[in-house]
Amino acid sequence: MTFNDSSKLDPSKVSRRKRGALIGGGGGALVVVGLLVLSQLLGVDLTGLAGQAGGGQGQSVEEESLDRCTTGAAANSETDCLMVGAASSLDTYWAAEAPALGLTYRSPADFVLFDQSTSTGCGQGSAATGPFYCPPDETIYVDTSFFDELRTRFGASGGSLSQLYVVAHEWGHHIQQLAGLNETTDRSGTGADSDSVRIELQADCYAGAWAGSASTVKDENGVTFLDPLSGEQIADALNAASVIGDDRIQQQSGQQVNPETWTHGSSEQRQQWFQTGLESGAQACDTFAG
Repeated sequence: MTFNDSSKLDPSKVSRRKRGALIGGGGGALVVVGLLVLSQLLGVDLTGLAGQAGGGQGQSVEEESLDRCTTGAAANSETDCLMVGAASSLDTYWAAEAPALGLTYRSPADFVLFDQSTSTGCGQGSAATGPFYCPPDETIYVDTSFFDELRTRFGASGGSLSQLYVVAHEWGHHIQQLAGLNETTDRSGTGADSDSVRIELQADCYAGAWAGSASTVKDENGVTFLDPLSGEQIADALNAASVIGDDRIQQQSGQQVNPETWTHGSSEQRQQWFQTGLESGAQACDTFAG
């Protein structure tokens, strides 16, 4: 997916923490609900981190400026600026779309890029957790090295839309936070029909809904952020959804495919719901129906 070179981006929507930087503040135990809602794009059970709370008290935040990321041209040339472009487009899209879902929209509190590890409202985050959304601090966290791992470890075809899909999926979790789904669903269960899977598939669908409308979303000057999707770009996003399906991850790790343990859904389900959002919009993303 290519950004319009002349589109105007807002770098204040994204922050880049330098390697090893930690936010100061209170510790306390990791809340289970926070861990369960962490992006499980890698299919990793994070509840074992429950004892690792409180790191980084008193340490200051070191941030790298993203002020260079002000145009679509910058987004097309650098991953960090691509993330700024994603945030600018997604925030604008959801500000207009959320009311149609009966929601009062507010932006995520932050969208943090980091290297290796960082502290979060859900405890210590690391590259091993993959991209995730933390409900307590309403922040998206992405170690951008994950995009390389998506290609090398999981065999994704790559391409900018596959990276934007990851961000859009996490933004979808923020929409669910606004809808109160983190309080009304049971994230402790597993299985193809569990709330855990339905939550993740809805986030995939919301990502597809944004992608389907992204080329019509305009900046404050009336310039569209993104060019229309090509068939190859759509295939890249569908491929990314496929390679992080629970069944595919189980196969890659040498396990037997066991739908009763799924937390995200199969490759087919993830592709299907992204496609549903792409073709029918956010209002078609009721994965809890039926």
